[in-house]
Amino acid sequence: MKLATLKDRTRDGQLVVVSRDLTRCVSARPIAATLQAALDDWAHVGPRLADLAHDLELGALPSQRFHEHDALSPLPRAYQWADGSAYVNHVALVRRARGAEMPESFWTDPLVYQGGSDTFIGPRDPVRLGSEDWGIDLEAEVAVVTDDVPQGATREQAAAAIRLVMLVNDVSLRNLIPAELAKGFGFFQSKPSSAFSPAAVTPDELGPAWDGGKVRLPLLVSLNGKPFGRADAGVDMTFDFPALIAHAAKTRALGAGSIIGSGTVSNRDADGGPGKPITEGGVGYSCLAELRTVETIRDGQPKTPFLRYGDTVRIEMKDAKGHSIFGAIEQTVSPLVDPAEGEA
Repeated sequence: MKLATLKDRTRDGQLVVVSRDLTRCVSARPIAATLQAALDDWAHVGPRLADLAHDLELGALPSQRFHEHDALSPLPRAYQWADGSAYVNHVALVRRARGAEMPESFWTDPLVYQGGSDTFIGPRDPVRLGSEDWGIDLEAEVAVVTDDVPQGATREQAAAAIRLVMLVNDVSLRNLIPAELAKGFGFFQSKPSSAFSPAAVTPDELGPAWDGGKVRLPLLVSLNGKPFGRADAGVDMTFDFPALIAHAAKTRALGAGSIIGSGTVSNRDADGGPGKPITEGGVGYSCLAELRTVETIRDGQPKTPFLRYGDTVRIEMKDAKGHSIFGAIEQTVSPLVDPAEGEA
């Protein structure tokens, strides 16, 4: 089953069930007005939505065209957005870039931060930010949405609580991060609103690519129309989603609708070293910071700039037949106030 939230005049949009080929949808309002409402009562609502999805595939009810540009993030706002760093290769590289040692414990104890969840960006809406000097970066990730998770949940309880899977662009402001972390109190200004894929899908939609804890497919990233990354989300993931959820729930319960991110998908090269660019036969990267670190290691300094106004990022994942699973996050970086629009 694939679910999306269409833009309307409300903050939380309108929940729709989307066809597997992402071309058609039907309103879920008679069952649940919003995705959060569905997640709050998933035991009863989930099966009814699945029946609606089945009828949609059969063409047994009226439907409308599904346009990804009309979609908000599946959860336009959420009670919780906790992002991990499950790909420790990525952690090692970005810490190396800012001259920070990586503790050995990072290989055995997940790293998670609590992000801002009161506003998310639509998957085809611009990323509006106040300055290019902040070091604007994309971070292509996978995320899951949970049902209620009890405090102290076991791995098995955590796995059973996974309701939906989606893609993420976790926007980062790299030039603000060092000063914030130096205060010893974590991210805030350096982590603006994130964006999620047009559709969130139930794990069964992924077929054999879902192993219960990871999505074993390449995450496709392009920058200004050129291939930038195709790292496999099922490779080099040190902590899978049940491990991340259980870690997050160690001292607190997680409410239905909590979003848990994988962190930037990152693969090592075949020789065990940092990944190579696609142009050099590698799988590329899911963020600019990794490429800049590799350039520094190789050439003594980075040469690839962070994102500038007008740059466009696309993040997508396709199944074995080449069909888009979640739809695409496609966003252009823009000034906070567009001069053509004025202050209004």
